[in-house]
Formats: sequence, C-alpha cells, structure tokens
Amino acid sequence: MKRPAQALLLVLTGTGLLHAALFTDLYLRYVKEGLRPLLIVSGVVLVLLGLAAAVLTEKHTEHAGHVHGHDHSRVPGVAWLLFLPALSLLLYAPPALGAYTAARSNDKAVKEQKAFDPLPATSPLPMTLGDFTARVQQDRGLSIRGRTVRMTGFATPAGRGGGWYLTRIIFTCCAADSQTVKVRMYGTQAPPANTWLAVTGSWHPRGALGTRTAEAALDVRSTEQVAPPVNAYTDDLPLVPS
Repeated sequence: MKRPAQALLLVLTGTGLLHAALFTDLYLRYVKEGLRPLLIVSGVVLVLLGLAAAVLTEKHTEHAGHVHGHDHSRVPGVAWLLFLPALSLLLYAPPALGAYTAARSNDKAVKEQKAFDPLPATSPLPMTLGDFTARVQQDRGLSIRGRTVRMTGFATPAGRGGGWYLTRIIFTCCAADSQTVKVRMYGTQAPPANTWLAVTGSWHPRGALGTRTAEAALDVRSTEQVAPPVNAYTDDLPLVPS
C-alpha cells in the first residue's frame, strides 16, 4: 500500500465514523451513547490526518521527481484489507449483536444489592430485566411475589431443553465488554430468535424466592411484538402502551 492509499484509508475511516455518529444511529451498535462526542472528534482527526498525509505525499512526489528519487515506503499487501471495515461504516453496517451472542455468554449484568425500594402499586408493573432478576434472587422482602410485571427484550432460544429467554445485551462501554441479562419464559411457545417483545407475566415459582436458588423466570400471560429500540444495548423500562 503506497502513501496515497494510506491517506485515503484515513479519510475513509474518519468519514465513516462521522457518518455513523452524526447522521445515523449506527454508532449505538458499537459504543454507548455517551461516547458519541469522542467518535465525532476521532472522525474529524482522522480526516484531517488523511488530508495532511495527501498534501505531504504530493509534495514528496514532486520533490522525488526533481531529484529522480524513489519512494520505498511500503507496507504489506494485506493492509489493503483495512479498507473493508472503513467502507463498511459507509456502505454496510454489520448486524447488531443479538441471540447468537446472548446464547454464548453468561449472565453478568445483575449486581449485588443490599436494599430495595418499595415497588409501586402499578399493574402490570414495568420492570427492567436486571431489576426483576435482582429482586427474584436477592430481595428478602419478597416484593416480587404475586406481582404482574411487564418487560421488554429480544427472544433467545434456551438450547437443548427448549424454551426461550427474554434477553438484553448491555454495553458497559462498547460492544467488546457487553454483558447479558436473561429471564426464562414459561407457558408460551418460543418466538423466532431476535424477535423484540413486550412480555407480561408473574414470577415462575422455582427455587426459594429472595435467594440465589430462585430462577429468574416468568409465567407468561401475554406477549406483544414491538419494534427494537433505537438504543438497544441498555436495560431500559418498557414503553407504556398508548
């Protein structure tokens, strides 16, 4: 790869970052929303570096022509493959993380809690998957017992035993450190993988509620297919039906 191509690669990569962060929501597939300003700055810097490299290359070429010199600055041909991810930011966005990733990861996103706030009397009660799991396995006050809750996520097949999970993938910083929270669903046929759903039901009694023996699981009363949220890599509350 010669210097002009290296400059072009910098410009393409920077332009791709700016396109994803300024004009689309695609950046949310890779990083948390709060990192958007850093992506924009990075894109601008890469474009400027590429333009500067192009100018310097032009001057170097003119000088080499005068002194009959040769440019021996080369990198391995495999470096041309770097154009593929740069172009993908502009032309083809890789698919979002989903059931394939979730089925091969462990549940890590639920943190230890020592105290829980009282739950409102709303029914069905909107909850995140993480809060539901924490209350099922840690809340000694058994506040979740008998409550009808509503959660949203995407469907992940449960594997050999059949069944399925309602799932969320959560970014701590970016896709590389994503974590998964899953709640097992009972009483309804598994929907297609990656289908986004709002699910209403109550805790499926398995294990001792309020302890680690309790399964984070739901006896499903109803499901409703919903559109994927723009920012899918958070464990947000379900939207209130209009």
